[in-house]
Amino acid sequence: MIDKICENLTNKIQKEMPEISDERAEIIKYGLQLIIGEIPKVILLILVAIIMKIGWLVIFAYLTMLPYKIVAGGFHLKTHIGCTIGTFVVYFGNVLISKNLLLQPIYIKYIIVGVVWIISIIMISLYAPADTINLPILRKKERKTKKILSYIFATITLIVAILVNNNTLSNILILNVLIESISISKLAYKLTKNEYGYITYAND
Repeated sequence: MIDKICENLTNKIQKEMPEISDERAEIIKYGLQLIIGEIPKVILLILVAIIMKIGWLVIFAYLTMLPYKIVAGGFHLKTHIGCTIGTFVVYFGNVLISKNLLLQPIYIKYIIVGVVWIISIIMISLYAPADTINLPILRKKERKTKKILSYIFATITLIVAILVNNNTLSNILILNVLIESISISKLAYKLTKNEYGYITYAND
């Protein structure tokens, strides 16, 4: 259903703008699939979270990961069902772990935040922005901007995690940065059978 809607929209765009190549049209269609596919997935995520009485925590986890995720990128699962399951695992897993994890004494939290920050800096420097073949980021200026913003958003999120006076919210923020940093890694791409678009096109 979603694929059909996106294909129809792409065809209309190509008719209105005949200068768009078939290759570019495929990229546009894939982008539409990501955007339109995200809407029902998020609605379902929130509805289930509300039923489980953790709705606002899941919304918090989703919204606070979004800035870092948008600029850093990450792998995409191949099917809508797989993507939905993956989304549920990430956000529900984050919230449930965060609710039951107590980082005490306080210096333990500082150490963990420091380790997660180092991991994020390494992953960003190596892989961000992590694109895909279907949605490559080829412009050097855009890649540079997104890399810089990735450093900023990851760092700010972890600073807020230290400052916020709520154990669960603090844990969610820390796990957000860790999860997103792992999702752009070469190992994550290999396990999910994704390829970096920039590297692939650069080698063509």
